[in-house]
Amino acid sequence: MINIPPIVWEIIFYIFCTVIAIQIFYYLFFFTKLAFYKKKTKAVSMQHPVSIVVCAKDEAHNLANHLPGILVQDYKTTHEVVVVNDNSSDDTKYLLDEFKKSFKNLNHIELSQEAKLIEGKKFPLSIGIKSAKHEILLLTDADCVPSSENWLYTMQNAYDEGIEVVLGYGAYRKRKGILNKLIRFETFHTALQYFSYALAGLPYMGVGRNLSYKKEVFLRNKGFSSINTIPSGDDDLFINKVATKQNTAVVIDPEAFTLSNPKKTWSEWMNQKYRHYTTARFYKPIHKFLLGLYSFSLFCIYPLLAVSSIFYCWWLALAVFGVRFLLQAIILFKAMKKLNEKDLWVWFLFFDLWMPLYYLFTIPAIWKSPKRTWS
Repeated sequence: MINIPPIVWEIIFYIFCTVIAIQIFYYLFFFTKLAFYKKKTKAVSMQHPVSIVVCAKDEAHNLANHLPGILVQDYKTTHEVVVVNDNSSDDTKYLLDEFKKSFKNLNHIELSQEAKLIEGKKFPLSIGIKSAKHEILLLTDADCVPSSENWLYTMQNAYDEGIEVVLGYGAYRKRKGILNKLIRFETFHTALQYFSYALAGLPYMGVGRNLSYKKEVFLRNKGFSSINTIPSGDDDLFINKVATKQNTAVVIDPEAFTLSNPKKTWSEWMNQKYRHYTTARFYKPIHKFLLGLYSFSLFCIYPLLAVSSIFYCWWLALAVFGVRFLLQAIILFKAMKKLNEKDLWVWFLFFDLWMPLYYLFTIPAIWKSPKRTWS
């Protein structure tokens, strides 16, 4: 057997301590921003004219179930709902015609045969944005429903002097089973990062299920022209380009969340996440570095803990790990409570063990060319 000098195990232990220190930095510097977030009280609340934009492709079933929740928002000021029907082959057109009879503020746009060969969601979304009558845009998907009738009011109320981008939370409905918990935790974990980074002055993404920005920002940046070669990225890559410390606000209010039905099988969900992660390599360098360092340190924790415990000093390794564990427990509980996901807290150690395996599945997507699908 190879006789490994004790100094090697000591070095590995110090590497383990460094990894824990990196994790503690992220929890204290970034994640506390969401966990202990307090909404600022505005002296004057305003109701701005708003255009809600929804893109749909063969989404008749989802529109029938979810569009009424958008159309019946409790909002007295001028607003419209723009639904872009992207060459659907189902009954979407007829369904929208029926809705139009009851809701005069519904404006649906039928994309013609010529747009069929244009890949991705960016073209129909661009058409919807350019057709919008109002400066403030509120974006969501056909498979999403607002969590309350105050969604529109609460999201637009975040606009203030200098604010051009507002980030919201797109949650998934609670269902039975471990897959539902994994999907919801991954969604929470992503939101924990993009909300915390935004609150720390480093906004890097938003989710199209619940996102708002001004039309002028879209036009000023020539729409999606800089990312047109990438089928996805209409939400995260666009926000990565236009969001700044000064022009971005967040809305962390259960009344302003949207709800979606989660995927029902592991393969469907992994395909969805695999597609989403293909945009990460196009983020700004500072965002790629910070996100990469966090993921790498998370990936290393448990292998280093095991080696340090077995070959160096088990109680010292557990003590170091315990510092991060207690801090993590407190901050995750507070953050989950903010995003109405606190039932997941009792599972957080399991999720922490599972995340490195999740990264093993999704990291290859960063280098692989994205599939050219609509969503």
